[in-house]
Amino acid sequence: MSTPVLVADAPVLAEKRAHHNVTFAILAVGGMSLAVLQSLVAPALHVIQLELDTTTTGATWVLTAFLLSASVATPILGRLGDMFGKKRMLVIALCAVAIGTFVAALASSLELLVAGRVIQGLGGGAFPLAMAIIRDEFPPDRVASGVALISAILGVGGGLGIVLAGPIVDHLSYHWLFWLPGVAVSVAAVGAFLFVPESPIRTPGRIDWWGAVLLSGWLVALLLGLSQGAAWGWTSARVLGLFAVAVVVAVCWVVVEARTREPLVDMRMMRLRGVWSTNAAGVLIGAGMFGSFILIPQLVQMPTSTGYGFGASVTEAALYLLPSSLAMLVLSVVAGRLATTVGPRVPLVLGSLVTASSFAWLTAAHGSPLEIYVGTALLGAGMGLAFSSMANLIVESVPREQTGVATGMNTITRTIGGSLGGTLSAVIVTSSLSASGLPDERGFTLAFGISALAVAGAALAALAAPRRAR
Repeated sequence: MSTPVLVADAPVLAEKRAHHNVTFAILAVGGMSLAVLQSLVAPALHVIQLELDTTTTGATWVLTAFLLSASVATPILGRLGDMFGKKRMLVIALCAVAIGTFVAALASSLELLVAGRVIQGLGGGAFPLAMAIIRDEFPPDRVASGVALISAILGVGGGLGIVLAGPIVDHLSYHWLFWLPGVAVSVAAVGAFLFVPESPIRTPGRIDWWGAVLLSGWLVALLLGLSQGAAWGWTSARVLGLFAVAVVVAVCWVVVEARTREPLVDMRMMRLRGVWSTNAAGVLIGAGMFGSFILIPQLVQMPTSTGYGFGASVTEAALYLLPSSLAMLVLSVVAGRLATTVGPRVPLVLGSLVTASSFAWLTAAHGSPLEIYVGTALLGAGMGLAFSSMANLIVESVPREQTGVATGMNTITRTIGGSLGGTLSAVIVTSSLSASGLPDERGFTLAFGISALAVAGAALAALAAPRRAR
């Protein structure tokens, strides 16, 4: 592993740290816009399907393409940031997101829309880069709270995207799902170029291209199999073949990374308790969060004739997730303070348990709007604690020069978990149909129950993390 190099002297660094509030504001705008783009299209997929005259599977690629691209680009951008400067890579990432949003906004065909989403996903590395910038540039007593807030933006933005999608589509068109975030990301890119200080830390070296290719290969195969499993059949040759390819390529990737002098992802770093335990929790918590984005809007939109649905519109359905976003924002601040005093493991365990309790509540109580609101508020509170704590635990567990790569890998695990959770939730619900052809209530109950068990598993994984990483 190359030795990190300091490229800025102490006086310059001190001057840069004096502007950390401006830096945070820019990082927050860019991060929120990117987080919104992750989930904004989910409630509008049916509208996009009709507008572009495509199939349900085709429309799903609008969501899947972003996740695939972000999963591949995130660790690469994290490594490039450690090598060439985190600010430089952040500006490039935000520019990619802006270009992708404008391509998607102008798209009149499914192919062009998917291409725009792929370009947007290339900016997925903005989150780990933002966390690394906070660690390098913020005063030590502000690092934990800064990382906690930026991390919480991922969950808050995801919920906010769901909430905003309905009014935007109802009163404008689905094209504005991209125009509005595109403007915000463009402002953030310009602000980052002008005001965000460049990190003084460099880790000279080379890009592990073989590692990048193999990482891309197994992630694409895995996420493609997960996203298309319902359409192609989970036991079909194509899906099973993709899973087999993912396993084989993943094994090859681990072997190559273990033998490479300067790997894209250091497998020795992955052996650290604070890293592997946090990433395991990230998969399960990500599955729960994206599963809720599928389950809750679909449940409340079911017609009242089913005996359990509320007959809500797209806009009304989105509002049921508003308590989740608000609670997540508030509890992320609490998580940062707890991380400073007792370490990040405590709020991670607590957040996982609260999130699991929210799904347990929804398993038993989802027959009235009030019960849904209580469930989503608990969900947001747990996610706010957990997401913020994962970032701080990762930051504490690795050397400073590996912050970008480590936080990037944690973002990947949450993305993989989100793909798995969202897909499996939809499969469980649609596998139990009533005589009318609509999902049966038992499907929702089962999906909520499985989500509760999965997130409870995240609490067990978090218990394996050290109280204080270092």
